[in-house]
Amino acid sequence: MSIARRVIATLVGAFLVAVLPSAVPAQAATALQQVMFVGNNWDGTVTVIHSSGTFSKIGLINVVPDKQERLNAIYLNPIAYFYYLGIQQGPGEGHDQLVDDMYTTPDGSALVVSRPSFADVVSIDLTTGAIRWRFPVSGYRADHMAVSPDGLRVAVSASTSNMVHVLDINTGQQLGSFAAGDKPHENIFTKDGKYLWNMSIGEVDTALDDPIWDWTKGDRHITIVDASTYKTVRTIDMRSRLDAFGRTDLSNAVRPAVFSPDESKLYFEVSFFAGIVEYDVATDKITRVKDLPQNPTTNPDRTTWVNDSRYHGLSMSPDGSKLCVAGTTDNYAMIVDRATLNPDPVVTAAKPYWATISGDGLDCVISESGANQVTAISFATGLPVVSIPVGYHPQRVRIGHLPVGWTAP
Repeated sequence: MSIARRVIATLVGAFLVAVLPSAVPAQAATALQQVMFVGNNWDGTVTVIHSSGTFSKIGLINVVPDKQERLNAIYLNPIAYFYYLGIQQGPGEGHDQLVDDMYTTPDGSALVVSRPSFADVVSIDLTTGAIRWRFPVSGYRADHMAVSPDGLRVAVSASTSNMVHVLDINTGQQLGSFAAGDKPHENIFTKDGKYLWNMSIGEVDTALDDPIWDWTKGDRHITIVDASTYKTVRTIDMRSRLDAFGRTDLSNAVRPAVFSPDESKLYFEVSFFAGIVEYDVATDKITRVKDLPQNPTTNPDRTTWVNDSRYHGLSMSPDGSKLCVAGTTDNYAMIVDRATLNPDPVVTAAKPYWATISGDGLDCVISESGANQVTAISFATGLPVVSIPVGYHPQRVRIGHLPVGWTAP
């Protein structure tokens, strides 16, 4: 690492200690190392890699040790089996969805994982590999999660019941829940921990993707709740905001989203759109919309785009100057200047499905679900740094902590 990168990494490291939810676990009894977890959705494993630098592999975790037990229970329940097959043939593209999202407990002793096909959240003991607790979500599918800034609570979207559950990350006890729009998806805690934002994406499993059928997609809105009472304090339907901005052509199904460092702006992707939207929180208005490059070889038939997501992955550099965008259907990613919203040259990638920041904040890390690898892209140069092979169909990528010297059970 150059001197310049090392200095930047030191400064960014201090920033991450301040903002990452489990950056400094107060109750840790042993020394912890920051790592990156890559959820391999189709094989039910999580690859652990270093969170920056070489991103080399540390180990592999089986997060479905109870797979046969769960399948047996599903086979004996006709309704559960119906939904299981729907998930497999729909969003799973013919595969079981075995790991969607994951976070570590503050002490780094367990990994908490949402498992879509099994409609649950489990805590995996990182010493033994055994399940500490299991929480079945309402309905028949578990989806995206978010962890509170103190690392003690985890929120999970229950896709088919239009509910969000908030759990104690150490015990799995439900602390609260709230109703969201149709198909709740992304969750984001504000950095002060006072509010939780949930984005519902509506019905994404049908082939009714022509704009004339948009009304069939259901109720899509942002739900903001008080994170202590779990009572709704506000809902935001982006339909009227997009219309007021002159973009009646865009869906109001908010996909991956990220706040600016001061939380004054929210940047997000919407279904079917190759681009990003900027929303000003204080004025409640869309302030900018940026159409980003479209791959001319992408199939124009929107019904072929899995889960309606042309773009699915968005992160921001710690200083707020750059965005990283994953063009899922277009098979590339790019760094975007936040001031101008102009993109760097595209980086070819195979079905990039998520984007996050590296542990030192210098790179964007995308999951290439079509190539079974993750790739780091430099925020400074917009160029790829390194690619690391992982498991089958990697999707979510999260920063977490493990004891120094940890080995996989």
